Amino acid sequence: MRRKSMTTNVLNVLLKPTAVSQRRPDRVFDSIVAKAEKATGGDAAAVSGFIEEFRFLMRCFTTDSALSPMGWQSVVGDLRNRIENRLRVQRILAETPAVADETIERPVFIAGLPRTATTLAHNIIAKSADHRGPALWEWMFTDLDRGEATKRRHIRDTQRMVGTFMRLAPAFRVIHPLNAEKPDECNYLLPHGSHHLARVLMPEYHEWLKDRDHLPDYEYLKQALQVLQYGRERKRWILKSPMHLERIPAILKVFPDATIVWTHRDPVTVIGSLCSMVEATQTMHVRRPDLHGIGKMWLDVQVTAIERGREARVAAPREAFVDVPYTWLNAEPHEKVPKLYELIGAKWTEADADNLDGVLARPGIGRQHEYELSRYGLSPTEVERAFGDYPQLVETLRLT
Repeated sequence: MRRKSMTTNVLNVLLKPTAVSQRRPDRVFDSIVAKAEKATGGDAAAVSGFIEEFRFLMRCFTTDSALSPMGWQSVVGDLRNRIENRLRVQRILAETPAVADETIERPVFIAGLPRTATTLAHNIIAKSADHRGPALWEWMFTDLDRGEATKRRHIRDTQRMVGTFMRLAPAFRVIHPLNAEKPDECNYLLPHGSHHLARVLMPEYHEWLKDRDHLPDYEYLKQALQVLQYGRERKRWILKSPMHLERIPAILKVFPDATIVWTHRDPVTVIGSLCSMVEATQTMHVRRPDLHGIGKMWLDVQVTAIERGREARVAAPREAFVDVPYTWLNAEPHEKVPKLYELIGAKWTEADADNLDGVLARPGIGRQHEYELSRYGLSPTEVERAFGDYPQLVETLRLT
């Protein structure tokens, strides 16, 4: 599996002169914010906490001397897009107060370790006629309905970004294909989380995340859903991200009637595949990924997520959770997916059965995705020990 294209090497040479701006991150950041205000008509002062946390993130990126010229441009572009989106949502809420009156009813949050069929579950459930999963372009350009021409422009711009990424990181055609018009992860809207660590290993940011209050992120997520729902047909939102796993208290505080669909799979299998995905991402952003560093940090990220998710369940309503063994989606979908619909309070129809066949007929994105734990300085025994009794719980769920 080819993780890096020749185009990446060429661009790193061509973009080398621009890398000097890494030495002045605050100046670059101030310029990004000023341009974002001009482009969106938003007011950065109204979301100053959000803005300053992103300034901290940019500083964390620049402390890594391994960040390549192309990696630096990718970081700048991503932060610019995220800030513009936040200011766009802020302006809409200021200009159209009725948006904040939109009720987000009984959303479904699909969570679990990465590589546990969360994407498959999302693709299946979000395709139902009564459900809606925000498309990638909607996460990138969160806005009111401004007509077909504006929609097509946003889709085109998003697909252009997707196409560039896929050319530079060809491994993602196998690992996690992207399409502007299909539902995708909340990571593209949620401002902070381990998705930034997939670009660069940033120990300071990693530790900062552990103590951070993620409640403002989910308040922002709710605002984004209200914007996307306003003036459009109301459906049940189906949302997905592995990061939701460690943020269940924040989710249930903002969305008290939410259902958490938790997918489970043997973590020994998960971690190797995840590290391979992170390596493919970092190959685009750093000169030489630290493979053992990836293994160490991402094992810690996922162990922390499982521990916090399990702790949160103790205090949360039992009926808020639906546990889904990997085999339900991988080995027994026709039997188990209708049961999953019943558990989340959704109606299974003939159309859903046809949708399921269509989703399952697509080429498996993980079948060509090869990896070895040892490549990342890990062993099966070490991974299993780190997760404590969770592997036994997974096996118990598999047998139910």
